[in-house]
Amino acid sequence: RWKPPANSERVFKRFYRMDIALVIAAVILLVAGFLGTFLPVIPGTPLAWLGLLAANFSSYSHIGIWPLIITGIVAAAVTILDNVFPAIFTKRSGGSKAATIGSTIGLIAGIFVGPLGIIAGPFIGAFIGELIYTNGQAEKSLKSAWGAFLGFLFGTGLKMITVLAFICIFVWKIVE
Repeated sequence: RWKPPANSERVFKRFYRMDIALVIAAVILLVAGFLGTFLPVIPGTPLAWLGLLAANFSSYSHIGIWPLIITGIVAAAVTILDNVFPAIFTKRSGGSKAATIGSTIGLIAGIFVGPLGIIAGPFIGAFIGELIYTNGQAEKSLKSAWGAFLGFLFGTGLKMITVLAFICIFVWKIVE
């Protein structure tokens, strides 16, 4: 009769702890990814994808190579688009790069004010940036600020939808 090695229980416990650690890491990365959808200093979509990758190596949720490749491509595309949308929307509204930079500065400053600051900060920052650039042309600055703000909202919404989809994939694979 075959008997398991004497240290097999220790090895099993080590793998069990690693599984739990991978699931915990996946949850932390997915939550950090969600926070990163509206906090500019955290790369939300890539962190959420890393959460899926960590979950894949756990025996609790095997996601598979093709879903990981597809979600990785989506994460990269969304990250690129998030950086491009504010510039596109600002340009379409007749704004300059100063409005885009002001929008980013306004978002960072708005974080310290709270949820209202996160929403209003990009608009106010873009308005001030464009106002300085155009030497006080308020109407043009307002139009540019609105474009930069819409670009910010569009990029943030796209990131949020993507990360929520990643979270749904994770939960689905855990429950499955």
